[in-house]
Parts: sequence; C-alpha cells; structure tokens
Amino acid sequence: MDLVTLRPEGLYCPAGDFYIDPWRAVDRAVITHAHADHARSGHRHVLAMSDSEAVLRVRLGAKLPFQGLAAGECIEHHGVRVSLHPAGHVLGSAQVRLEHGGQVWVVSGDYYLSDHDESNPTCPPFEPVRCDCFITESTFGLPLYRWAPQALVLADINQWWAENAADGHASVLAAYSFGKAQRLLAGVDAGIGPILVHGSVAAINAAYRATGVHLPAAAVLDEHTDAALLRRALVVAPPNTLSSAWARHLGPHRTAFASGWMQLRKARQRQRMDRGFALSDHADWPGLQRAIAASGAERIIVTHGDEAALLHWMQSQGLRAETLRTPLAAAESSEAGEAGVVAD
Repeated sequence: MDLVTLRPEGLYCPAGDFYIDPWRAVDRAVITHAHADHARSGHRHVLAMSDSEAVLRVRLGAKLPFQGLAAGECIEHHGVRVSLHPAGHVLGSAQVRLEHGGQVWVVSGDYYLSDHDESNPTCPPFEPVRCDCFITESTFGLPLYRWAPQALVLADINQWWAENAADGHASVLAAYSFGKAQRLLAGVDAGIGPILVHGSVAAINAAYRATGVHLPAAAVLDEHTDAALLRRALVVAPPNTLSSAWARHLGPHRTAFASGWMQLRKARQRQRMDRGFALSDHADWPGLQRAIAASGAERIIVTHGDEAALLHWMQSQGLRAETLRTPLAAAESSEAGEAGVVAD
C-alpha cells in the first residue's frame, strides 16, 4: 500500500490517518511550511517544524493548535514514524519523512538547494533524506532555470540601489513578504542607506527575529516617513502593493522584482518594472536533479510545476517517475496570485 495517496482534502497518509499540506480543513495536518498554498487554517491539530511556529501564528492566528518537532526528531502515530527535515526553502520549511511497513517515503514540500553549494541564509540548508519514494515539487523543472550564484545577484541589487540613491530615487524591491523579503534583507548591504518595508513584511520580520534570525533594522514605510530618508532607501514590499494606495508614499522611485520568474524575459516585461533579479527560494534544474539523486529513491512522484522535462530526465535515469496532480499545480506553475510569486 502506498504511504501517501491523494484525497479531495489533500495528500493523505492512510496508515497514519493524517494529511500533509491539506487544502481543506482536516483533523490532523502536517504542514511543510507557512506559505499560503501549503498552510491553510481550520485544522484541529497541526504538526510542523518548531521554528515555523512564529510565522505560522502570524499567518494562521495566535490560537493555532500547534505541535512542533525539532529537525530530525521522530514521533510515532498509528504505527507510522514521522520526522521533519530541513528543506532550505524558508524559515521552518520541512521535508516530511514517513516510515511504515518497511517503506520510507519523503514528501519534500518546497525546497531549495543550489548548484553552487550555497544555502538560504535565513533558514537551515536542505538536508538529503534517503527513501524508497520521493515526492517532489518541480516549480522550475526546466533546463533553462539555472540560478546564478546568489552573491552575484545580491551584488547587482546593491549596485542598483546605490545608483538610485545617488540619483535621489527610492529603490522599491518587490518580493514575497514571507521568505524572499527576509532573504533579501539578510543579504543586501545595509550600509548603502536606510531600509524600509511594507507592514506585511515587518510582521514576518518580527517572527524571524523571535526565532533567532538576524535581520537588519527596517522601519515601516507610511505617511510619516521622511521624504529625504526615502530618497536613499531600499523599500521591500509585496508586488501587489505597488498598485495600491500604499504606493502613494513612495515619492520618486525605481522598481525591481526579485523572483526566479525574472529569468524569463517575457516575465520581466509583463511586470513592467525597471529591473528584474532572478533570485528564487526553489531548486533550479540542477538542484532538482541533485535532490532526486541524493534521495536514493527509485520511485519519484512529482506534485506540481513544470513536469514533462523532469519526468523525461528521470525516466532516462532508470527511475520510476510519475505525477500526482494537486491544486498546487495550478497555483504554483502560473503567475497568478502575488504577481507570479505564489510560490517564489
């Protein structure tokens, strides 16, 4: 019997009678991370990585029925041994390891690892977990997606910011409020000028700091922000706020978008921003290949993203490759939601 199947509520472990990242309210849910397409409200019991608690409570409410596990810590439920292992995607992101009846399955959630042996500075790095069956995402599952070293991307962002500051323009960097914003804040050169953020970013920053992640000081941009300060500032905000009333506070500014989608010229053009920086919290094509190989699994199940090329590559490696289509496929492979960064 498969350890994980698909039900209308989401990915389901029949032996343990619990769900993983369900999109409908259930009795018991294991949550891989706090992005909205993986973490929904209404569950009676939530199991997740301990360092995801602060962010989950910001996003799902203070009364969340939460149980945390440390990385690698194991519990048993109805005979299924469950442990959580770092995914490198965002703070608290986990791969779910299930062991039962002589089988080991791993549900990866979303994950990040680089072909440059670098990690996301705001969360523990991806940890390969050996298994019989590996359930993987494939958000950027095309050979054209190969991330440049993040140090080079951050250097480009710093140069863009410094040039804008010299011209008296605010540098507005659009980024998803949870995960990408914090990775950028941790990596930019805070000596260039002041850093300002949208309120939604500030709330997640507080959760990161409460979990022990160091981030530079960043004030909330509002109607009281000094205009002279703003002209030298880096402003980090979700993309969809740039067309809202909040944007009236920006004054003279230039815009950029930080997302893996920015590797595509047509995506950069569609966003109508001055610059695009290809920086992703998901594995690129080489990263997906490395993760699959490191799992040692002979059976691979792809749940969402660009699947065809990855399936072809896996089959050429002699692996049993298949898909399990979920609602995440529509959400994460499109450029809907928060300007194409629902998952990035």
